[in-house]
Amino acid sequence: MIKNVLITGGGSGIGLETAKRMVADGYSVTVSGRNEERLTESGFNYVVMDVTDEESVNAGFKSAGPFDIVVSNAGVAKTAPSMKTTLALWQEMIAVNMTGAFLCAKAALPAMAENGFGRFVVVASTSAVKAYPYTMAYTSSKHGALGLVRSLAAEFATTGVTCNAVCPGFTDTEIVSSSIENIVAKTGRTPAQAMQAFTKDNPMKRLVEPSEVAETINWICSAGAASINGQAIIVDGGELIT
Repeated sequence: MIKNVLITGGGSGIGLETAKRMVADGYSVTVSGRNEERLTESGFNYVVMDVTDEESVNAGFKSAGPFDIVVSNAGVAKTAPSMKTTLALWQEMIAVNMTGAFLCAKAALPAMAENGFGRFVVVASTSAVKAYPYTMAYTSSKHGALGLVRSLAAEFATTGVTCNAVCPGFTDTEIVSSSIENIVAKTGRTPAQAMQAFTKDNPMKRLVEPSEVAETINWICSAGAASINGQAIIVDGGELIT
């Protein structure tokens, strides 16, 4: 039986690559996000949904679900020195990166448990297990998302539902591209010099490819990964072991 998949933040980057990968394996994929134009351009079935809004999430699940697999990928990354982090920045990071995963889990997991099968995957970050300077709000939100995953994994372990986090290092997405542009504009560095800030700690000396993260997510959702539960699966070229 074909399994239904929802990928939040599925209009670009890791979400879009994951949608492409999972369709190739025969899944029925729906992507969601706030930008309908981008969702339309993706070519996938879509539902407009704001993961920070419970009413929007519930409406999205009601109209397009139920889902056997949910990839909670929607995320945002903004940086500031800790003591210059505004309450608005803090709340935005928590709302999108942590509360968004919570609301999707709440909407998805009861039906999965009732059916005896489910995969709930949160796309977190190496920031879920490591601290970086100038990322206090972002790092806190990703640590919280990992805690959410682990708690859910323990609670739903006997139901056929698994809950895991995939934690990429710096990945070749629009978020990193925008960060490089900001570094160039503020410091006068060349793009190549700015890129080194994101690749210097990766032993492979490159960004992670979105397709590499998508492959990992696809595997976690497979039947063969039924005992992978409550894990933070790192995709970082070896950064955290060096």
